[in-house]
Amino acid sequence: MTGRTIAIGDIHGCKAALCALLEAIAPAPDDTIVTLGDYVDRGPDSRGVMDTLIALADRCRLVPLLGNHDEMLLEICNGQAGLYDEWLLFGGNATVDSYDGRVPEAVPPEHLDFLRGCRSFYESDRHIFLHGSYLADVPMEQQPPDVLRWDSVKPREPGAHCSGKTVIVGHTAQRDGEILDLGYLLCIDTCCYGDGWLTALEVNTGQTWQADKTGRLRE
Repeated sequence: MTGRTIAIGDIHGCKAALCALLEAIAPAPDDTIVTLGDYVDRGPDSRGVMDTLIALADRCRLVPLLGNHDEMLLEICNGQAGLYDEWLLFGGNATVDSYDGRVPEAVPPEHLDFLRGCRSFYESDRHIFLHGSYLADVPMEQQPPDVLRWDSVKPREPGAHCSGKTVIVGHTAQRDGEILDLGYLLCIDTCCYGDGWLTALEVNTGQTWQADKTGRLRE
C-alpha cells in the first residue's frame, strides 16, 4: 500500500505547532513528508524545530527542502560573517536566542549536516515541491537557485509549470491563514509565526491539518 505524501509549510521556529501537527498526522514509515523550508528564524524555538525534524527522519521518509532563511544560517555557519547583521533583520535574532546567544558556535554539527542535506526542490509523479518560486518554462533541474529560494509567487504569479504538474510552495506568507490556491499552484505558508497557522497538506487527497504557534489545532 502506498503511503501518504504530506507537505508542511514554513515552520519558522514554531516547534509547538510542528509537534501538534505531527501528533495529528501520526506519520507512518511508508509516508513521505516534504518540509518546504524556513525551519529557523522569527519563531521561538528554531533549535527545537531542527531536533524535531532530525528525529522525524526515523519515523517516515522525510524530504527536507532548503528555504532562504535556512540558507542564510548555513552561510553564516560556513564563515560568511558579513551576512550576520542582515540576517538578524530577517528574524535571525530569534534563532540566536534559541542557541543560547551563540551562533554559529552553538549550532550542533548534526543541525548543519541536516541543512546541507536539504534539497532545492522535489518532484513526484504529479507534484513539484519547492520553497519560493520558479520559472514556468524552465525544467526543474535548470531552475536558478535564487528563484527557488528567494522569489515570491505574489504579486507576479509564475504561471503553470511546463511539466503540467501542480506546484506546492511556501515562502509567500498568507497572512489570512488560508491556503493560496491558483489551481496549478498551492502556497501553504500560512504565517504560523504571526497570527496564522502551520499547515500540512496531503497533496493527493487534499486533507489538511493546521496548528497555531501555541500548538492549538484548528477545528
